[in-house]
Amino acid sequence: MSHIAVTITCAPGLTDVLIAQLSDAGYEGFEEKTGQLIAYIPAGQFDEAALVALLPPSGTTFTKEEIRPVNWNALWESNFEPVLVGSFCGIRAGFHPPFAPAPEHEIVITPKMSFGTGHHATTFSMIQLMQQQDLAGRKVFDFGTGTGILAILAARMGAAQVDAIDIDDWAVENSRENIAGNNVPQVCIWQADSLQDITGLYDVVLANINRNVLLQSMPDMRRLLAPGGQLLLSGILVADEPEILDSAAAQGLLKQRRVEKDNWLALSLLTR
Repeated sequence: MSHIAVTITCAPGLTDVLIAQLSDAGYEGFEEKTGQLIAYIPAGQFDEAALVALLPPSGTTFTKEEIRPVNWNALWESNFEPVLVGSFCGIRAGFHPPFAPAPEHEIVITPKMSFGTGHHATTFSMIQLMQQQDLAGRKVFDFGTGTGILAILAARMGAAQVDAIDIDDWAVENSRENIAGNNVPQVCIWQADSLQDITGLYDVVLANINRNVLLQSMPDMRRLLAPGGQLLLSGILVADEPEILDSAAAQGLLKQRRVEKDNWLALSLLTR
């Protein structure tokens, strides 16, 4: 599948807002550079008029180019540096040497076209929230798994069962490769567009997606939580916190913890 790479020249303060807006518009990957944001979208979904309408009318310009999947993968690999979340979790690619000293959990990820390497503030903050959980023997659901990184971490933390879904077939394929490479057979991943057909109860639900999907899916996420269960959310800008908390409260979910990084927010919510 070909992708369009859109290079947007903008003020640094606009980057986080643009990422959130472009995510809602179907863009699937981002690179941040000084004064620039590079956003990727499948070629068949690119709508130049919609992009122009979304961008600020002045002070922002963009260029676009078509890239092939092989170039996308090479781009990920060339920019993928190891990530350490304190001494708790280290994420690296297979071509990186092991961490020394070793963190409590080491995860090897081949990201390909999927989101989730620990570099972005949302994934980093979700890992920080997970560090505060006792997942031993628990059932965990990962909504929008991407590379499978959070599902893999949950398994490494002792979860007895980890189920995960993603809307994209290529993300499911990628996550399955990463699951096999990290030897966590208790993780089961499949393709699904939403939570509507998911049944069963889980002790912890993870969702690192975006504001609109989180708001739309809040009732279903609550439905999947066992009594006393916890919902961990990210993909939220700090400015969106009141709306997310209002939606959660309407489903009987109370804020327990929050982690803020680079104007992005991760929240831990508890069932009443």
